[in-house]
Amino acid sequence: MDFEFTEDHESLRDAVRRYIDKVYSFEHRKSIVAKGGFDRAAYSSLAELGLAGLRINDQYGGMGMGSVESMIVMEELGRGVALEPLSQSLLCSLVIQAYAPEAIKQAWLPLIASGEKIVVLAAQERKARYTLDKCEAKAALAGTEYALNAIKNVVSAGDHADAFIVPALLDGKLALFLVERAASGVSTRGYGCQDGSRAADVTLVNAPAQLITSDGAAALQLATDCGIANTCAYAVGVMDKTIAVTADYMNTRKQFGQTLSTFQALRHRIADVKMQLELARSMSYFVNMKLSSPAPDRSRAASQAKLQLGQSMRFVGQQAVQLHGGIGVTDEYIVSHYFKTLTQLEMSFGDTMHHLAEVSARMQDTAGVFA
Repeated sequence: MDFEFTEDHESLRDAVRRYIDKVYSFEHRKSIVAKGGFDRAAYSSLAELGLAGLRINDQYGGMGMGSVESMIVMEELGRGVALEPLSQSLLCSLVIQAYAPEAIKQAWLPLIASGEKIVVLAAQERKARYTLDKCEAKAALAGTEYALNAIKNVVSAGDHADAFIVPALLDGKLALFLVERAASGVSTRGYGCQDGSRAADVTLVNAPAQLITSDGAAALQLATDCGIANTCAYAVGVMDKTIAVTADYMNTRKQFGQTLSTFQALRHRIADVKMQLELARSMSYFVNMKLSSPAPDRSRAASQAKLQLGQSMRFVGQQAVQLHGGIGVTDEYIVSHYFKTLTQLEMSFGDTMHHLAEVSARMQDTAGVFA
């Protein structure tokens, strides 16, 4: 099997990497965090590169690309620990394109592709514990439209997004709805996250909504699997840059008259860190290649990848901080921000223990041998 990237893939990677290197510096990122963790101008600059419409078909103004391209983009954004909710735009546009009626596609996909509108997934509830079929949100038909009552937590950029994709029970069955933030009955409480990004709790009280699909379970699983694939790719970029910064530090920092990189024990630790990165990278490739597979295979691959990424992120982050010593935990040094980002990513779309249980449950009679 050929795992080489094409020239178009490398051109896309170079374009995003140049943007990160020239525009999205550490100081620029710190300024966004100081503003609250979200900058519309920064998101718009990504949209101008065509990234917001990466997975949207050209008939709706997008680029019509696939999972490999989105993986490349997310890796490069991870290298700069970018705060913008591009992953949310990618997964939401995928769900709308796959499940929504044509009227919603025509109304929203061109606006998402241009960056004019930001749509994010508002799915997490306090009692759900990452389980998708546990949902207390309720929807009911009110005249010609639907009314939603729900409280959703840790919604990415929730107090800045233009609309939400919200799972809710309709006649006892999970369905997916589109709710505009400016609609009546919608309120948000924004806050900063550990990694410096922005999130919010979203409360809906008889909020008007448009039905995306009554097959909410399948659509929500697709959104989650896509979110996991994006998270894995982003985390690979973060770890790759973390290791590069750590290696540079070890090649310059001296102890007992010798650079740290000359000590054999520390060289062995860096080798272990790089091994974890390559394990994570291979599983990121695996889940992104499985996104077009049947739902059971896709979801199993997502849990397998997130399990490995969770283990790798924890190991790489902890080792990088330890190899730096005291400077590794200071806010002025970028490694502490890589570490906080990896810690938060480990809990996104289900933590390591959750996905260990998912992998175990999906083994069935295969005894861990996956075809």
